Amino acid sequence: MAANEEDSALVKLELACSDLRTLLQSSAKLEKDLEEMEKKFDSIDEKLSTAAKRVAPLQSLAMAAKALETRINRAVSPALGLLHSFKLSESFQKKLIELSDKLSIEKNPRKRLKKLLKYVQCVDQLNEVINLISRDGEPVIQKLQEVVEFLSRTKATDQYRTQRLKETLITLKALYESEVDAMRFDGLLDEALLNLQDEFEIMLQQMKHQNIGEQQADEEADQTLVSDLGTEMEVQVLRRIAETLSASDCLDICIDIFVKVRYRRAAKALMRLNPDYLRTYTPEEIDEMQWESLETAISLWIQHFELAVKTVFVSEKKLCKQVLGGLPEVLIWLECFVKIADKIMAVFFRFGEGVARSNREPQKLFKLLEMFDSLEKLKLEFTEIFEGESGADICIRFRELEKLLVHASSKVFWDFGLQIEGTSDFFAPPEDGSVPKLVRYAVNYLKYLTTETYSAPMAKVFRTEQMWKAGILSKPETDENLLKDAISNIMEALQRNIESKSSSYKDKILPHIFVMNTYWYIYMRSRNTELGKLIGEQYMKQKYKSAAEESAYMYQWRAWRPLVRLLEKEESEEQDNGTKATAAFVRGKLEAFFNRFDEISQRHARGYSIPDADLREQLREATVKLVVPVYREFLNAHSKLLSGESYVSPESLKGLVGQVFNGTDRTSNGKPKRRDSKDTVPGRKSVSVEGELKNFRRSRSKSIDA
Repeated sequence: MAANEEDSALVKLELACSDLRTLLQSSAKLEKDLEEMEKKFDSIDEKLSTAAKRVAPLQSLAMAAKALETRINRAVSPALGLLHSFKLSESFQKKLIELSDKLSIEKNPRKRLKKLLKYVQCVDQLNEVINLISRDGEPVIQKLQEVVEFLSRTKATDQYRTQRLKETLITLKALYESEVDAMRFDGLLDEALLNLQDEFEIMLQQMKHQNIGEQQADEEADQTLVSDLGTEMEVQVLRRIAETLSASDCLDICIDIFVKVRYRRAAKALMRLNPDYLRTYTPEEIDEMQWESLETAISLWIQHFELAVKTVFVSEKKLCKQVLGGLPEVLIWLECFVKIADKIMAVFFRFGEGVARSNREPQKLFKLLEMFDSLEKLKLEFTEIFEGESGADICIRFRELEKLLVHASSKVFWDFGLQIEGTSDFFAPPEDGSVPKLVRYAVNYLKYLTTETYSAPMAKVFRTEQMWKAGILSKPETDENLLKDAISNIMEALQRNIESKSSSYKDKILPHIFVMNTYWYIYMRSRNTELGKLIGEQYMKQKYKSAAEESAYMYQWRAWRPLVRLLEKEESEEQDNGTKATAAFVRGKLEAFFNRFDEISQRHARGYSIPDADLREQLREATVKLVVPVYREFLNAHSKLLSGESYVSPESLKGLVGQVFNGTDRTSNGKPKRRDSKDTVPGRKSVSVEGELKNFRRSRSKSIDA
């Protein structure tokens, strides 16, 4: 078995040796082939070297020709382009002349706008070509000159061609130097730009604010309605003209035209409202105005200010953006709008500032609040219209006017309270105990102030002033509390004034009549009103109604109680009514009673006044209940002594008491008329009870009326 393995290994070894011999033979053949190929490559390389030496001169000439061609083309091609630009310029100029002729004879507005738009497009094209010539002319001529110099120096071409190129250079240079400046500044382009400026101004003048005067006349008109000042086509043409003028270094002229024309148009629109009141604006001049005229002027100012902001300036701002919004200077349109509005707003601000700085009379408060409220309602829209840095100055002046109005309104209100305090020493109370004009004025003043129209602005004034004093971070009271506290202070000042004046009467009854009338007036005029609700109905009853009722009681005690005492029984009468109380004594008491009654009646007619009908009726009923029963009891007690004589019946006395408070049918000397016999009772000669008391009360002036 070992022998077999050895035989197998020998066989494999022989096979490997055979393969090795075959590989060596192949390698020898490959080496021989490589030697032959190397010889062939050497031969080819030698031939190529020879060919390269022969072709080298031709290659240099080709490269030189190519370089010369490139250099010439770099100069000639731009020169040809420049010549083409000159041809285009001439073509556009002819087209402009044709369009200008057509524009001058076109009457249809819409067709004329279309032709004007083509005219603007042609101006843009001409301007673009001229700018191209102006920009590329010098570099083109410089390159052409360098080529001519190169050809002359290197003699790369024949003399004839070089000369022709020189002549072309001279002609092109002369054309450029003589024509370009003329084309830009003195030629048809300049004339076309002037025409566009005129067209721009004319179109802007034709854009008017519609129905401004009619909106003022019609109270129901919507003054916030904003209409476009021009059609879409008109705005498009104006915008293209503005862009063309801006691209032609005429931006300043374009802006001047726009601002000048639109300012005049906006001013004329507002002048249709007849704002002659704006001519009076200094505080001294305003103080000299009649109140009715000033009141009307302030009302018109509020309406016109709102109309100017919401209608006129909104339309103007929209037009500014439409026409000038596409210019490279992004915010130039906002600046133009502010320039248009600035002078007009200055006139409105000037008048408002004059009113706020004028004398602080009480009646001005309501107009100041109306002005302040109108500005508050416009504040948000105003800041949106005059946005950005351009409108900052106008917005600052708007806020300054608001501050002046806040200060003036607050000052007028508190000065009114001080005036009420001050009049207690300088003005006497009414001689007849009626309600003073000051009280009537003050109550109606405060009632008017607490209405919905004025209460909110007044409260906002107080809140704003409190924030200025305490700081923005402070927590002010509610509007209702601020207004309530302020008005309560005025009411307390009014009460102190009333108490002070009541103590100046010499008559003992008049102070009670005065206080009764005044407090009753305050209560009756304040209840069931916004003033009463604000202060508190219960508080008004406790403070004023109770005081009036107490004074009414004191009036009755001092005026009528002494009359009743005259009929009260005396001790002598009680001891022996039949023997000691003679008829003469009884008649004397009755005579004294009626004499005192006449005195009281005359004092009421000549010196006492109770203007309120309801209060008079209550006093009449109370006085009848006080006097008539005592009188009836007296007559019944002495009926035997008075038999056979005529005296005033209790029912007639009741009528007389009523006439004291009704104030009618008195004689010319103020004494009450006597009734005829049918109104008497048997037992005495006619003691007059007829008749109503003529001219019982003194005639009152219109100022006393409620």
